[in-house]
Amino acid sequence: MMSSLGQVAPDVLHDLAVRNGVCVRPVLSRLTDTTTGEQTVVPIPCGSTQQRQCPPCAERARKLRMQQCREGWHRDDEIPTVEGEAAEHSDDADAVEDEDQVEEEPTDEPTRRVRSTRRRQDAPDLPRVPMDNRTVGSTFTAPNGRTYRPSMFLTLTLPSYGKVGPDGTPRDPEAYDYHRAAMDALHFPKLVDRFWQNLRRCAGYKVQYFATVEAQHRLAPHLHAAVRGVIPRQVVKDVAAATYHQLWWPQCSEPVYVGDELPRWDDMAGAFTDPRTGAPLPTWDQALDAIGDDLAATPAHVVKLGSQLDYQGIIAAAEDKVGKAIGYLTKYLSKSIADTYGDDDEITARQAVHLDRLHREVRWLPCSPSCSNWLRFGVQPQGAEAGMRPGWCPSKAHDRHHLGLGGRRVLVSRQWTGKTLTDHRADRAEVVRQTLAAAGVDMHDTDRYAATTQLEDGAPRFIWSPVDRNNDDDLPTWHGLMTRGINERIRWRTEYEQAKQRAQAPPADTCSATDDAADPAA
Repeated sequence: MMSSLGQVAPDVLHDLAVRNGVCVRPVLSRLTDTTTGEQTVVPIPCGSTQQRQCPPCAERARKLRMQQCREGWHRDDEIPTVEGEAAEHSDDADAVEDEDQVEEEPTDEPTRRVRSTRRRQDAPDLPRVPMDNRTVGSTFTAPNGRTYRPSMFLTLTLPSYGKVGPDGTPRDPEAYDYHRAAMDALHFPKLVDRFWQNLRRCAGYKVQYFATVEAQHRLAPHLHAAVRGVIPRQVVKDVAAATYHQLWWPQCSEPVYVGDELPRWDDMAGAFTDPRTGAPLPTWDQALDAIGDDLAATPAHVVKLGSQLDYQGIIAAAEDKVGKAIGYLTKYLSKSIADTYGDDDEITARQAVHLDRLHREVRWLPCSPSCSNWLRFGVQPQGAEAGMRPGWCPSKAHDRHHLGLGGRRVLVSRQWTGKTLTDHRADRAEVVRQTLAAAGVDMHDTDRYAATTQLEDGAPRFIWSPVDRNNDDDLPTWHGLMTRGINERIRWRTEYEQAKQRAQAPPADTCSATDDAADPAA
């Protein structure tokens, strides 16, 4: 096979690598075996979760998330927890402060800035119910005597910003509220945190969830969530209607500085100054203090959920529905928000205009207190320093691919499975190892990744070090890496399929084998 790939064109080799699950942009690392002194340049998969960067790695990441979702959705036992333990790769609504309590923002001063966040008058109140110390859902007994423990599949959306057509673009672009759409996208994760917090209050138990953030056809984010346990439909609708997040920031709807007339950095003052008067701009803390001193101040933005909500009850026994829901939940995880309309050659002119207009809005709006875009609105960013420029904040929330959603696309509660992604990845690898070992397949090349292997004195056997692309003259070419990776993948897949067939084969007829052994003519 190696020789047959020797003269393959790069684009054909790329497609062949993708088809065989080989990372197309591996990271090279030098592996030294301290026992033998042998050095090997090893390609490490890039681990990208985006298909536009590396389809094989993105697909592996998606399948890993599918396993994580399935393993935690219909659990009927509690996960042991250690006091103070925090799971990796998880977001949990427990970390969000109560909305109807007093919110305190720390500053550099010994005192604390305090602002009341009593519930808004235009939001309905939510009841508080007694809380059970459990994460699993309740069971229900059917008339036929069978016991069920159902769970939920939820979809939450944002409100309308204007009528859109079948292609997802505004019918009247001039009337479409792009500012609100961009602000909602930038702060959507905070709204989601509030939803889970409120849902737990009204459900009476520690609701656990596996949620993914995707884009609707209009490019607004929405949330799909697998939820353990079942909560009355009306309660979920009431919680969604009552959930909001208030953003107590300086105003960010009308720029103070536009065009080339922007604040300038003053080395002597160590601050940004007004280009006309030379006066320092108010710092972030001073701007927040001004809001606190103004009794008539209103939030810079309020994020709310839309009225559209989808609710489905699912039981573990309905394997076809569970599998379909998990596939739907994770279908677009490997695609960016901007990929909603497909590749560049698939986007219509109207869709391109809509995407560009939304991107322009999120590029120039502030994403956090330290965002350089605050300079447009006459406020020094938190931790301001020379070189900051509006429109060039490094947060990925501002780029065209993310369109405001700069955070994680998967949100998992801490007690969903009690495992990290590393644990789930090890579980998948262990299934393969056991299958191969049971079939007697030699796994001689798996130790090259065993970073925990130690010598008798406790020192690591394998040492990893970065390669120097400028000075190392033994680095393999990309063509060579792809060729080697494709051959390895084909060999591994063949061995694994053969091992599975052996494991599923019926046991040998021991009587016939014995008779053959006793036959002199055998």
